[in-house]
Amino acid sequence: MDKSVNFNALKKKKKKKIFFTLFRNLALDSDLNLSQNPIDPETKDLYTRCNDGIVLCKLINFSVPKTIDERTINRGKNITIYQKLENLELALRSAEAIGCHVINIRPNDIRDEKEHLILGLLWQIIQIGLFSEINLTHHPGLVMLLKDGESKEDLLKLTKEELLLRWFNYHLARSAYSGREVKNFGNDIKDSVAYSHLLKQICPSNHRPMVTLAPLNENDLNRRAEAMLTEAEKLKARDFVTANDVVSGNQKLNMAFVANLFNTYPALDVPEDVTIQDEDIIEETREEKTYRNWMNSMGVNPYVNYLYTDLQDCLVIFQLYDMIKPGSVDWNRVVKKFVPIKIKFQKLDNCNYAVDIGKKVMNFKLVGIQGSNLLDGDKTFTLALVWQLMRAYTLAMLDKIAGQGHPIVENGIIEWTNNKLKSADKKTFINNFQDPVISDSRVICDLIDAIKPGSVQYDLLKTENTNEAKMENARYAVSIARKIGARVFALPEDIVEVKQKLVMTIFATLMIQDYQPPQVSLEQ
Repeated sequence: MDKSVNFNALKKKKKKKIFFTLFRNLALDSDLNLSQNPIDPETKDLYTRCNDGIVLCKLINFSVPKTIDERTINRGKNITIYQKLENLELALRSAEAIGCHVINIRPNDIRDEKEHLILGLLWQIIQIGLFSEINLTHHPGLVMLLKDGESKEDLLKLTKEELLLRWFNYHLARSAYSGREVKNFGNDIKDSVAYSHLLKQICPSNHRPMVTLAPLNENDLNRRAEAMLTEAEKLKARDFVTANDVVSGNQKLNMAFVANLFNTYPALDVPEDVTIQDEDIIEETREEKTYRNWMNSMGVNPYVNYLYTDLQDCLVIFQLYDMIKPGSVDWNRVVKKFVPIKIKFQKLDNCNYAVDIGKKVMNFKLVGIQGSNLLDGDKTFTLALVWQLMRAYTLAMLDKIAGQGHPIVENGIIEWTNNKLKSADKKTFINNFQDPVISDSRVICDLIDAIKPGSVQYDLLKTENTNEAKMENARYAVSIARKIGARVFALPEDIVEVKQKLVMTIFATLMIQDYQPPQVSLEQ
């Protein structure tokens, strides 16, 4: 192999390592357990510090607050290897729950400090955190980026990269910038000219010190990039890139830099003559978020940002069908690349075929659903199909690992739950997945403790019959379930409100975990 290629790969890995380390120091600086001993970006400290799972759990909570109940994290200077692996299991299952693709990553991979896997996982977590609030809910002013003839749904169709590029160019058009439109975060920003104008444009008029265009006086690109980053420092938004990253056109790092600029100073104030109605603000429901995160955790391509636009060509749905029931899709019938003048008809063909597979191969209940409903992004019909996909996947995994020779459905899960609880001398039981007893999470904790005795600290469970107490218990139950390896995508609110569908998935994934072959700990 060409040695120069290896050298370039090493340089790239080093830059990524420094990037993640800088973000980690920034994100976790306020945590007293870590801020006194920051990670050294010039060593392999990053990988070593990940191997007990604590830092990963902290970073996940920084990206998506309250994902992990920190009471479930094993801490202390003398935690055992087994406890570290528990933390890593908790981190991986929680990362999966927020939409990270971690199928091929195991706790031992991180404990063994496999650099490429750790870097890949960190990038996913950081990316989710950076982009989590770049939406109409948190920034209604994004409607200012709409072009003539577009609706707010058109914004939802954009990837985060496309949305950031549109924001970038929106501000350039209102500045003294006279260059070409920025179409990527690589070649188009290497000379720092567009960056310099963007920084000056988003800087508040009363901000001191003011951002200037002084970097443009530098002819050397590296010195100009460094000067531009000095201006960014005035906005406290220099993170993620070095001057060399800018000049070399590192796509990922520059996109992270721009996302951070957006999060710091979006500068999307709505003019007085423009009124934003409540219906202009589209907020993702918990159910939609759960399904979207599940799909993304499966590694579907493209990444799903918004259910009702990103599933309109059914390519993601076909991938999920094939994962649930390999061979169920005749890929020769699927249009993967669309011709502009035929795109609507080609997508409709895909949608009709997707509905056909659902009815005839997967045996889904799709009464009244037609391909045109999926193409139109009909919420009711899309959710009906997506729920049945998630249910089918969960039950397929259960059938595979239980090996009982016949399909396991809801009644079988309830029967197993009550038998498991009884065998462990637990007093709790459920009648169905709408049973009000589920709302305080005690039956879920009892089931987890029956599967893995000693895993639940019962003194942490609240006994008050209040919504706040139930939410604390639910957060604890979800994290403990993930800590023992269950792939829980449901949210604590789903337990407290006893949402039948998603509650079923919790019990099903715990049943899957119970059927897993026992693992001998490293200590044993």
